[in-house]
Amino acid sequence: MKNIYKKFGIGLTLCCVLLTAISCENSSSYEDELPSIANIAVSNDAFSTLEAAAINGGVAGVLSNSNPNDASGDYTVFAPNNSAFARLGLDESTLGVLQTPFLTNTLLYHVSNGNLPSSAIAANGTSASALGGLTRRFVSRDGSLFINGSKIIATDITAENGTVHVIDKVMIATGGNVVESAIALQSASVFKNPELSYLVEAVVYAELADALSNPAAKFTVFAPNDQAFINLGTALGLTFDKPADVRMIDKDLLTAVLLNHVFAETSKDSFTSELNAGSYDALGSDTITLGTYNNGVLTVSGSGNTSPANMVIPDVQTTNGIVHVIDQVLLPQ
Repeated sequence: MKNIYKKFGIGLTLCCVLLTAISCENSSSYEDELPSIANIAVSNDAFSTLEAAAINGGVAGVLSNSNPNDASGDYTVFAPNNSAFARLGLDESTLGVLQTPFLTNTLLYHVSNGNLPSSAIAANGTSASALGGLTRRFVSRDGSLFINGSKIIATDITAENGTVHVIDKVMIATGGNVVESAIALQSASVFKNPELSYLVEAVVYAELADALSNPAAKFTVFAPNDQAFINLGTALGLTFDKPADVRMIDKDLLTAVLLNHVFAETSKDSFTSELNAGSYDALGSDTITLGTYNNGVLTVSGSGNTSPANMVIPDVQTTNGIVHVIDQVLLPQ
């Protein structure tokens, strides 16, 4: 497989809190030297997961020093706190579930070259990541600014080697398309335990891989995790012991179900920060119903679901769309 970062990426990087930055500015040592981005992160317990990720991924030294790739010598970091990692079930003790090469590459997704102050951040604007030139976009919602689906909760924290803005969700990115991103999870290139294995098998069986790899499209996709498919098998009176067991479902039926996980409007991809409650046409014959936006996520249902599905991993950015991993298969009526 090619570079893991081209397949899938969860952005994890270095950060700090506004209170510490202010206290540094007011201290007598301010005139001597500001702390580096890495040092500020280390000094704050609220970012202990980020500190551990930086150490495990071998990038702590990068943001301890001047940026050699920018004339200013600075970085801009959009930094997730411990609560942001906890949304993904990650803390200092569980970071080991991630493959180290994947972690190393994706740590840098939250980093930009040079200084980007909050005064230069505006809705509908974009910002390129320092790694691979991947572009993030800024969104305005309910009076707050977001980068992708992550709310910016503190800004303009000054470090010796750049600026930090704090966010409430870990940004997730990929340098591959929708299908390549799912395959990276299925092949254990991201997590040490495979995920989305049943979905990949279902997409191949339904012959939808080429369509979902279309570089000209901009998909919004709701991707059921493995447990969602296992539960579907149980509901159908089937036992799914391995991904290939999804082939026990009639091919035409499974194809129709999968198409009901994709917004019909394929010219626009949507982060959670851009989604609202309501019904949306799907590529299949059904509609996708979203619940109320709440703390950065929305529930999602098909017409045949008795209860809504939850977003397990929202806002996965791919080269041809946004994927939201969910915990149920969306069923038509």
